[in-house]
Amino acid sequence: MRKYYTRACNFYYGRYAYNLVKNRLALPLAGNKNLAFDQIEIFQRNKSKTKSEILSIKEIEKLESKKKIVIKKDIKNITSKRKKILNLNFNSPQIMGVLNITPDSFSDGGLFFSQTKAYEQAKKIIESGTAIVDIGGESTRPDSTAISEKIEWKRVKNIIEILKKKFPKIVLSLDSRKSFVMKNGIKKGIDIINDISGLNFDKKSFDIINSTKTPFILHHMQGSPNTMQLRPTYKDALLDVYDFFEKKINYCKNKNYKWNNIILDPGIGFGKNLKHNLRILSKISTFHSLGCPILIGTSRKRFIEHIVTKFDTQQRIGGTLSSVLYGLSQGVQLFRVHDVKEIKQGILVFKKILDEN
Repeated sequence: MRKYYTRACNFYYGRYAYNLVKNRLALPLAGNKNLAFDQIEIFQRNKSKTKSEILSIKEIEKLESKKKIVIKKDIKNITSKRKKILNLNFNSPQIMGVLNITPDSFSDGGLFFSQTKAYEQAKKIIESGTAIVDIGGESTRPDSTAISEKIEWKRVKNIIEILKKKFPKIVLSLDSRKSFVMKNGIKKGIDIINDISGLNFDKKSFDIINSTKTPFILHHMQGSPNTMQLRPTYKDALLDVYDFFEKKINYCKNKNYKWNNIILDPGIGFGKNLKHNLRILSKISTFHSLGCPILIGTSRKRFIEHIVTKFDTQQRIGGTLSSVLYGLSQGVQLFRVHDVKEIKQGILVFKKILDEN
């Protein structure tokens, strides 16, 4: 476990950011000169306590030797350009559209359970501007239980074939934690694996991913769907998730997996209460120091209700969009959402305003 962690902060955007980088007054985030920062927050862990300090990038050289070595390595990861995964360019925000082919998912269970409705929904979100369609055949909402791998595969196999044929340029992601489903999905043309268990549910999962060199989303979850909301506990939710990511990335490297094919998802709402979720979201830029693209999935989630209380709505588009735009301002590259067109619209307007700086 680390002692020091580095978070890029105090961001600038658009032409102003570009000029700051050009004049060496700020650093580019993930190689993007239109998104720059000139301060860092350093977290320091001492047993169960976390301290933090904010420094300008010019003050890094004044740090004591051991700390400076760690921080400079982190800065290198923070500023390095993210390589494309498939055809995804991470200098622009990307949307992952949700396609749940289940009878019991938390917000849209049963709506797209038939093949016809699943295809119509996929076509709709593709036309609305999604870059990735995330296909899931098993609900992982709080209190849900696992279904058999054969039932799960039966739900998704036909739609994978149809979408691969009808929309060959769209990236298809498979939301599954079972190696049997993953293996069959990859054979049918799945491009990315999205395992909410962080490859912990099925010990064969990483072998399938590694042998086929398939990109995957490294997702964090504490517990399992049927237990994850029963008093989740962390020493520091942000840094505990960071440690989980770093350990898994190092494992992948040791197995000769191309680690820059990994996308990080801290798993908002998966084994986390409101305090944990807000800690992670507010400091989301900490994960840039791992050198991988970041994805957040806040769409329609219950933490929004916990914040807005009596102003809650069924779709929670307002809460979803606000969390997406905050993530965008912090350099998050991917957003997993249900309401693709509305979120796409919000991103385009927000980004245009930022770029005019």
